[in-house]
Amino acid sequence: MSLSEFDRDTAVTLREPGVYDADLSGGWAIGSALNGGYLLATMARALGDTMPHPHPFTVSTHYLTATAAGPATVRAETVRAGRTLSTGAASLFQTGPDGREVERIRVLATYGDLATLSEDVRTAAKPPEMPPYEHCLGSEHAPSGSSPAMADRLDMRLDPATVGWAVGAPSGKGEMRAWFGLADGRDPDPLSLLMTVDALPPTAFELGIGGWVPTVELTAHVRALPAPGPLRVALSTRNLAGGFLEEDAEVWDSADRLVAQSRQLARAVRG
Repeated sequence: MSLSEFDRDTAVTLREPGVYDADLSGGWAIGSALNGGYLLATMARALGDTMPHPHPFTVSTHYLTATAAGPATVRAETVRAGRTLSTGAASLFQTGPDGREVERIRVLATYGDLATLSEDVRTAAKPPEMPPYEHCLGSEHAPSGSSPAMADRLDMRLDPATVGWAVGAPSGKGEMRAWFGLADGRDPDPLSLLMTVDALPPTAFELGIGGWVPTVELTAHVRALPAPGPLRVALSTRNLAGGFLEEDAEVWDSADRLVAQSRQLARAVRG
């Protein structure tokens, strides 16, 4: 059976202990740069191969320079191995124009086994209220030429209340919501959740700010193994100041469970 596009494009090959080769796909680009969530998932795959536990629990990622499609090297190591949790670090490198190796991304992560977690859940969090899938808007409704290459890899349907930016009438609320899945039908798992938290259009668009919104730092928490089926994703921004904004993400699975959360700091680069 052939791998899904996501699995193929996040694959890494062990070159020597702790060193992995990757061939990053331009299909996950936003403009000329690759999506940060896609890159994080690729690095998390290398870390999962390195560490004694299978699943990312928390991942803190610093994006140092923009990453382009093509060859890359991931160096991963186990920093501490415990009975229930292990901590590791990884960096992604590419060759610069001068032939020297350039570090693009640095990650510190804690891994565990999500299948062993208690089923006791006590929460005040609620799934986002949004229209049914068939009443939400796909990338075919985006302004001509504005849909990034990554959109073709996704089955994403945006809540109409959060797409005013697409017709020149942003709401000013700093919110984005969508039904979400992979276009080839692959079910979600902990690795794809790391991509999901960074896959929607930025909330800056609904604040009336267009242009590139590069991530400076992203911390993601994977809370549970997701059930098969579509996800619901909600993003919000409460404060844009000094040209930077925070963006909080919640990801809910088809069983109405909160399966991933994240917060990132991003720079609002006006177009």
